[in-house]
Amino acid sequence: MSDTTIQTIKTMLAHLDDAKKYQSLRDVLQTLPAPDVAAVFEDLPPEKLPVLYRLCPKDLAAEIFAELTPETQQSLIEGLSDKELKVVVEELCADDAADLVEEMPAGVVKRILAQAGPETRQMINELLKYPEDSAGGVMTPEFMELSPDWTVRQAMDAIRQNGFDKETINNCYVTGPDRTLEGVVSLRALVLEKDETRTVRELMEPGVISVHTSTDREETSQLFEKYGFLAIPVVDNEKRLVGIVTVDDAISILQDEASEDFAKMNAMSPVDKPYFRMSMWELYKSRTPWLLFLMLSATFSSLVIRGYENALAAVTVLTAYIPMLTDAGGNAGSQSTSTIIRGVAVGDIRPRDLPRILWREMRVALMCGGTLAICNIIKLSLFDRVGLGVALVVSLTLLCTVLLSQLIGGALPLAARKIGIDPAVMASPLITTIVDTTTLLIYFNFARLILHL
Repeated sequence: MSDTTIQTIKTMLAHLDDAKKYQSLRDVLQTLPAPDVAAVFEDLPPEKLPVLYRLCPKDLAAEIFAELTPETQQSLIEGLSDKELKVVVEELCADDAADLVEEMPAGVVKRILAQAGPETRQMINELLKYPEDSAGGVMTPEFMELSPDWTVRQAMDAIRQNGFDKETINNCYVTGPDRTLEGVVSLRALVLEKDETRTVRELMEPGVISVHTSTDREETSQLFEKYGFLAIPVVDNEKRLVGIVTVDDAISILQDEASEDFAKMNAMSPVDKPYFRMSMWELYKSRTPWLLFLMLSATFSSLVIRGYENALAAVTVLTAYIPMLTDAGGNAGSQSTSTIIRGVAVGDIRPRDLPRILWREMRVALMCGGTLAICNIIKLSLFDRVGLGVALVVSLTLLCTVLLSQLIGGALPLAARKIGIDPAVMASPLITTIVDTTTLLIYFNFARLILHL
């Protein structure tokens, strides 16, 4: 939605003084998608939120509420009456209602549950018993369920009668008497079937792919990319169907995971708030711990330099190339680490692939390092006009640094995954700190060996 449209809605909201303007604004809202209207809500002061919300059609209002950030949801709830809140909670999908309860303060949660009906409270409690990062924690229990013995006509009647409250009816899940998952049948197959006396069992696909309630939510989301699903069924220990994860939830999960990995790869604690909604204190807390850790870990590099002060004093030109060598090592390690972390994130790489990865990274590192070393010798000889000994020291260090950096960068994320640590933690800042120290050790030992220091 354009900034002009947003500004138009704000202007109309500021001048609501008669029924005609109320109707005009209501007509504008009906033409806009829920995410676009939610963007308007995010920019409004708290006292204006209930006014605009009451102008939205009932179905659109529930969609808009689900799109809002937790902070805006809380502000809106505080401005709604109990009757209005009851409508909001009952119209929300079960998974959105559970997310709302998880994210709100205790006082707001108490009010929400007081307005929820018995069935809604039961569904919320069922979802809240699963870990937040599992398939059970992100699934919705609102799916279309069919019996395998129903005819096409019976199935279509059931969909018409019960489909309004379901998250999706594109895929209908076929379950036995004990709710065990037996297969899946698409709405397309049912609609296009001319013989309405055929049974659902005849039309269903029996080998349906499902996930367990304890399956990691990121792993679940990756299945959408792999198989192109719109929804994935979730089963419990007895293979009973308890819910589905839909593609919109999968997209949100992957976005959250990508944001979290991006933060960790840049030495920050993950946060789930927009930048301008974070306080200075929250920004400070997300950055300072890692900066302190990296600062303290960098003292190892200082210790190495102090240990070779005599060598530097004898050949002062060596000092000039320390930044170039450490930068090259850090960059090479970051390239390798980023590639491996992405492979782990999308499921292309597993810990058991470590030997193959090290073999590939070693060959690539020798090619990259060799190219840099040859170019560096030419540069040092023609432009810097240093002696052959210094040129060899710098170029050999460059080759070894790139080799070691890429091997470390390839191994650390997999080692982290193996011991249960997020691979993104082993990203650029930490790799750079490790590589800086090893680069200096290699550099000064080559200098001592070749230049006889």
